[in-house]
Amino acid sequence: MNYAIIAAGEGSRLAQEGVAKPKPLVELQGEPMIGRLINIMLRCNAESISIIVNEHMTEVRQYLESLELPVPLNLVVKTTPSSMHSLWYLSKVIPEGKFCLTTVDTIFHEEDFKGYIDAFENDNTHDGMWAVTPFVDDEKPLWVDVDQEMNITAFRDKPWEGAKYVSGGIYAMTERAFPVLEHCIEAGISRMRNFQRALVDAGQQLYAYSIDKIIDVDHAEDIITAEKFLQRKDETQPSSCKKSKKC
Repeated sequence: MNYAIIAAGEGSRLAQEGVAKPKPLVELQGEPMIGRLINIMLRCNAESISIIVNEHMTEVRQYLESLELPVPLNLVVKTTPSSMHSLWYLSKVIPEGKFCLTTVDTIFHEEDFKGYIDAFENDNTHDGMWAVTPFVDDEKPLWVDVDQEMNITAFRDKPWEGAKYVSGGIYAMTERAFPVLEHCIEAGISRMRNFQRALVDAGQQLYAYSIDKIIDVDHAEDIITAEKFLQRKDETQPSSCKKSKKC
C-alpha cells in the first residue's frame, strides 16, 4: 500500500493558543504526530510514503529529511491554498496503484486503521474507501450520506434527519481519482470536500468504512483529548502488546 500525508497547514490556531511546535511535530505519547503516522503506515505494509509540508515549516522538513525509512519517502515542499491542492501536488509523486491519504492531525487507534487498510486492499469492487465515524469532533464536519450497503451517495455540509456519519479525514483510493482531481483544479474548484463531491458526481463507487472514533487536533485542548483517547486504549491491551507496540 502506498501512503500519503497532508501536513501543509499553518497550524495557526494551535500557535495562537500557545503551542510552540508546528502541528506535525506536536507530540502524542512522546511521539510527533507525523512520526506516529509514519510508523503506523510502516507497520501497515507501506511501499512508499509521500508527504507535503508548506514552505514555512522548516523544522518539519528537517525532521522528515532526517528520517531513515525502509521505503521511499517522497517529500513535497509547497504552500497550497487547500487540502485538495495539496493532494494535487502529491498526485505527481504517489506511485501507481492503491493509496491511502490522511491529514496529519487525524488521530485513531492503530488496530482500527489496520482493519480499514486490510479491507481496502482486499476490495476489488470500489474506486475508493472512506473512513467515516459516528463520533463528531470536527468544528465543520463533512457529513457522509450512505445507502444500506454503506456505499457513499453524497457529501453534505449540514446534517439531516437520520444523519449518522462524518468523514474521518482518511481516504483510500486509486489513481482513477486523479483525472477527477485534475478537472477540479482546471475548473478552479477548491476544498477537499468539493473534490469528494466531484468523485460521486463522476460516478465513482466509494465505500464508507465505519470506525467508532476518530478525532482531530485543531486546538490546544485537543492534544489532551488525544492523549487520553490513546491512553485509554493502551490500558485495555495485554501487557505483551504494550511492550511490543505491534498490536
